Amino acid sequence: MSLYNAIKNRQEKIAVIGLGYVGMPLAVSFAKIADVVGFDISKEKVQQYLNGIDVTKEVGNEALRDSTLEITSEERFLRDCKFHIVSVPTPINHDKTPDLGPVKGASKTVGRNLTKGSIVVFESTVYPGVTEDICVPILEKESGLKCGVDFKVGYSPERINPGDKVHRLETIVKVVSGMDEESLEDIARVYELVIEAGVHRAESIKVAEAAKVIENSQRDINIAFMNELSIIFNKMGIDTNAVLKAAGTKWNFLNFSPGLVGGHCIGVDPYYLTYKAEEMGYHSQIILSGRKINDDMGKYVAENTVKNLIKADKQIKGAKVAIFGVTFKENCPDVRNTKVVDIINELEEYGIEIKVIDPLAVKEDLWNEYRINPVNIEEVREMDALIFAVPHEEFKSIGLDEIKKMYWNHKPVLIDVKGMFSRDEAEKLNYLYWRL
Repeated sequence: MSLYNAIKNRQEKIAVIGLGYVGMPLAVSFAKIADVVGFDISKEKVQQYLNGIDVTKEVGNEALRDSTLEITSEERFLRDCKFHIVSVPTPINHDKTPDLGPVKGASKTVGRNLTKGSIVVFESTVYPGVTEDICVPILEKESGLKCGVDFKVGYSPERINPGDKVHRLETIVKVVSGMDEESLEDIARVYELVIEAGVHRAESIKVAEAAKVIENSQRDINIAFMNELSIIFNKMGIDTNAVLKAAGTKWNFLNFSPGLVGGHCIGVDPYYLTYKAEEMGYHSQIILSGRKINDDMGKYVAENTVKNLIKADKQIKGAKVAIFGVTFKENCPDVRNTKVVDIINELEEYGIEIKVIDPLAVKEDLWNEYRINPVNIEEVREMDALIFAVPHEEFKSIGLDEIKKMYWNHKPVLIDVKGMFSRDEAEKLNYLYWRL
């Protein structure tokens, strides 16, 4: 009997290693049709899940409580599983090189608990070659088993878009790959159990790894182009949104907009590709140029905030600025690699006092990673400037008349990073208005 049939008939279990924004939706989805063990090294996170609290907000508390998913931080439960899915983060170091620590650690954990006849599928974003050249040797060393004989591997890049309720796990085509035809077929059929949109069988593991890393690199480059246009048009006194709206009337114009590019994917993945390229003697030009533009946008927003405070005759040192939104994207609690922090750090160097408002951000993560304590909106009073950095749904109901009460005098500075408000309405209400 194939491993696929054994899983379908609940004779073998699936293990999902890493219960974050990718792993948790995957584990809950598979638990609807199979026996699943969800494993995470964070005992605190596991306890919250066991208490019925979905810290990712991707699944929802009710769906989590109703799920048959077995959640644990004890790795011994992995020994009962035959189909292992590794979905741990792959961040970058301070010098922008790949940090493979989490994926290596997960490989060791799986390896220690690997049994004959298993398949291990990696979902973490990596550069081509990591699965076979780095992860497989770890699995073999820890398990004492031989890859291709005792167990097999595959790669299926995650494509979940955190906070997006339309493009979900089940509705996005899944790229799958295996080390041989047999493993590819088993992996594809297992994923087909939950992926309504179907799967794409990649030619090899390296092809699947490369496909993932270029998806976000392409998006990164397109946003960098928009950010560069924004810088140029601001110097010309032209509204970037108006230009994009006009250009967008052509059928083949790509619909991208300027903004801060953070998070654990778009702001990180391109560095994995350029790192491998450098290793092979090629220095990236377009990809790294795009990265530099996007990495500098937080500082650019801060500089323009200061310029507008000067226009409003404010004293910069001691000025009070409130920042609405600190997560890496809208309607998502994730603060990893958020570029809003770059705005905050830059403004604080000028001696500006900052208040941060974000009802979605995970407070513990904000404090542990950035030493930021968010405040309630009621505490935002007598401000010199407001920066709407992340367009959460909660913020869209706030009107220009309402936010005017949050300032202390008649020259309110409004920085609207993503264009939430109408420029015409803001200027009619005498705001000093600026946006990308």
